[in-house]
Amino acid sequence: MPARPRATPESPGDLATYRAKRDAAKTPEPMGTRPRRSRAAKKPVFVIQEHHARALHWDLRLEHEGVLVSWALPKGVPEDPARNHLAVHTEDHPLDYGSFEGQIPAGQYGGGRVTIWDQGTYDLEKWRDNEVMVVLHGAKVSGRYVLFPTNGKNWMIHRMDPAPAGIEPMPAGFRPMLAVPGTLPPDDEGWAYEIKWDGIRAIVLIEGGRAKLQNRRGVDITGTFPELHGIGGFLGSRPAVLDGEIVALGEDGRPSFNRLQHRLHLVEAREIARRAKDLPTIYVAFDLLYLDGHLLLNQTYDERRQQLESLQLSGDSFITADSFRDVKGTDILRATAERGLEGVVAKRRDSQYQEGKRQPQWLKIKNVRTQEVVVGGWTEGQGERKGSLGALLLGLPEKDGLRYAGKVGTGFTSADREKLLELFRARTRKRSPFTEPLSPAEGADAHFIRPDLVGEVRFSEWTADGRLRHPSWRGLRQDKRPEEVVKE
Repeated sequence: MPARPRATPESPGDLATYRAKRDAAKTPEPMGTRPRRSRAAKKPVFVIQEHHARALHWDLRLEHEGVLVSWALPKGVPEDPARNHLAVHTEDHPLDYGSFEGQIPAGQYGGGRVTIWDQGTYDLEKWRDNEVMVVLHGAKVSGRYVLFPTNGKNWMIHRMDPAPAGIEPMPAGFRPMLAVPGTLPPDDEGWAYEIKWDGIRAIVLIEGGRAKLQNRRGVDITGTFPELHGIGGFLGSRPAVLDGEIVALGEDGRPSFNRLQHRLHLVEAREIARRAKDLPTIYVAFDLLYLDGHLLLNQTYDERRQQLESLQLSGDSFITADSFRDVKGTDILRATAERGLEGVVAKRRDSQYQEGKRQPQWLKIKNVRTQEVVVGGWTEGQGERKGSLGALLLGLPEKDGLRYAGKVGTGFTSADREKLLELFRARTRKRSPFTEPLSPAEGADAHFIRPDLVGEVRFSEWTADGRLRHPSWRGLRQDKRPEEVVKE
């Protein structure tokens, strides 16, 4: 039978459960010594408290028959009638808890910070053992809601009114806008400059204090980066969608794509948790696509940046990227080169966010030449590496197929070689995936594979016949598809 929301008038045993869970000598929470509410009061009150306990949640408390009947809402109060939220029925609280804010000491029941998120009065429409229907009148939450049990202490809360005017539901995901490879704009007027981070692109969807991470292909990578989840708690109840980059820093404090590669290959939860401590990452947010029920895609870069900066994102594992405006692009590019950084991204300050498109309103200018490539095969090593991986055969997709772009035989660790060979075994094919035949020297001892793996190399320049000169392997790009690869 579902837990009963019914409360009885205050008497010596009313708050027994509440008091049994708390030590009055150790917690600042009220113990219910305040007199019962006056019958002359016009409307019952409600309060929603934001509770940063072991897991962030919001406590909805409704005054009823002399106590505050309470539910814990892990994702807060829903604004969208199409989405119900979990509501866990908890013990009744004393009336004076409705004004409580403070720090419950660690080790005590519900230890953590409590603040009042919203409060007001409500109209009672129905109060039964299996249904509570109210109309809330608060500063942040107003509308008709119903709570109903599902299983044991678990209830659901549903908004019965339409969503507030102007509120748009959060999309399930976004395809990030992409920059075009290029050179610095000839005129700095109307442009902003950002550092180009050597990481992987990630969209972060935040709802109910929980963060969900997606790579640029829309794949959920939340479990791969547990240290980044704190960004959800930082924003609390504010729904938001961020665009940015996941970066691993080397011992010199600069982004290390190699370190990031070690994290991307992990699949076991225990190993991920351990490596999150050894090889931590940070999330660098540089754009804001959705906030508080509003899509921002049609706003200008400056308008989105202003709202992003107002969030003041700053934590151990997340920051807001700097945006340099009214400066010379040559100065920013020179500064990144001096610090050994990858380069800069120039963005038109009046540009809208064009989801999933590569547009010249965003330009990426690199200090170090890198190129995404499609792996089409491999050759065996020589000497002590006989039978192991020696080099990769690389290609670039064109209209008529995969054009051969050379081979890379340096930049691999022993673990890289083993991992790649493991991936190749399931992709073996007899025919070459390249549109042109390889020369005898290039094709000697070649093993061909299905061309669906994307990697990245550093190189010095392109040769006259379209080959990469002096390439060095940087790692796989699991966040990119072969058809997304373009010549830099």
